[in-house]
Amino acid sequence: MTQAPARPKSDRRRHDREIIALAVPAFGALVAEPLFVMVDSAIVGHLGTPQLAGLGIAAALLSTAVSVFVFLAYATTAAVARRVGAGDLPAAIRQGMDGIWLALLLGVAVIAVTLPAAPWLVDLFGASSTAAPYATTYLRISSLGIPAMLVVLAATGVLRGLQDTRTPLYVAIAGFTANAVLNVVLVYGAGLGIAGSAWGTVIAQWGMAVAYLFVVVRGARLHGASLRPDAAGIRASAQAGVPLLVRTLSLRAVMMIATAVAARLGDVDVAAHQIILSLWSLMAFALDAIAIAGQAIIGRYLGAGDADGARRACRRMVEWGIASGLVLGALIVLARPLFIPLFTADTTVQDTLLPALLVVALSQPIAGVVFVLDGVLMGAGDGRYLAGAMVVTLLVFAPAALLVPALGGGLTALWWAMALMMTVRMLTLWLRMRSGRWVVTGATR
Repeated sequence: MTQAPARPKSDRRRHDREIIALAVPAFGALVAEPLFVMVDSAIVGHLGTPQLAGLGIAAALLSTAVSVFVFLAYATTAAVARRVGAGDLPAAIRQGMDGIWLALLLGVAVIAVTLPAAPWLVDLFGASSTAAPYATTYLRISSLGIPAMLVVLAATGVLRGLQDTRTPLYVAIAGFTANAVLNVVLVYGAGLGIAGSAWGTVIAQWGMAVAYLFVVVRGARLHGASLRPDAAGIRASAQAGVPLLVRTLSLRAVMMIATAVAARLGDVDVAAHQIILSLWSLMAFALDAIAIAGQAIIGRYLGAGDADGARRACRRMVEWGIASGLVLGALIVLARPLFIPLFTADTTVQDTLLPALLVVALSQPIAGVVFVLDGVLMGAGDGRYLAGAMVVTLLVFAPAALLVPALGGGLTALWWAMALMMTVRMLTLWLRMRSGRWVVTGATR
């Protein structure tokens, strides 16, 4: 009798320890990634405005190309975690190697497209005649690092599936440091200008990829897993990634529509929108860290055949998501007098920004649930549902956002449309979680 209520409490504590152990290092690694572009921007910015503009265009193209393939991390995490839960480490690492080989193949394909198409892509983004040559140079050189970036995504998924988020943090810190040093040396010391910044980033990215491959190969040899490419395994990894690719493209479409609508509203609105997006992205990193923990933990439980454990872990992570969203929302409201002046001194932009920012703050608990359930369903390998749910969300959001300028709305109305988008995502994911259809146990889904 006295021990009956203790079990739920002990479960919560165990889940809390697992979430913290995985989420905190994952957050550090996630924050380190955008610092690459920030360092490049700070160094190249001293070369001149055309160079910085060129970097901005090329960086946007590169980030889009890489983010499209983020399924390499997500699908690999879920597949490897299931094998780990089933107690088959050799198969888990073999599964991860299939994802890494797929990453290399996709990287080579992207290079083959980017190198000849670089001038056309830069022109498509509307680069000026002075910025276009710099953007083309940076894009062509940096594209040589795309295979490395995709390998990093896949290998990160392998380690997350193995319940290791510390190694990705260490590699990210080392890569960030190397990138900063190489950029200074090559841009100014060697006098290579923007090309030096691109080469420094490429070298740092390949260094990160080599570090990841060393860890994965060592694990493969330790457990007797084959390192050779397996056509069937690579094909299976690609098939598992297709639904997540649809989900990612739909999400990117949402963000592009929001930016396009903000641009129609005028310079003040689009400037305020970019500030909010920067803050929104930072908060997304914090919530995504919990989602990453969810991918690894849920995959392991389902692989071990522990359906009840998966459900309990899911409930606890939802509680974490809601609590994190409440904290982040409160921080936005309380800290707004401090950080808004850091972004702009224009009082018109500040006045436009403030009410929209409050909408973002109010929607953070919803965002917390969305990120967590997204991670849970990814960990369960429920990619087809995620793809369908995101397409439905896009179909609801697009007309709502496009009506904002037509009805004379402003930036606040646009961010209410964004809040609607997050609410639709939450409802679709919540319904799936409540249905229990995502709970499929076994080493494979």
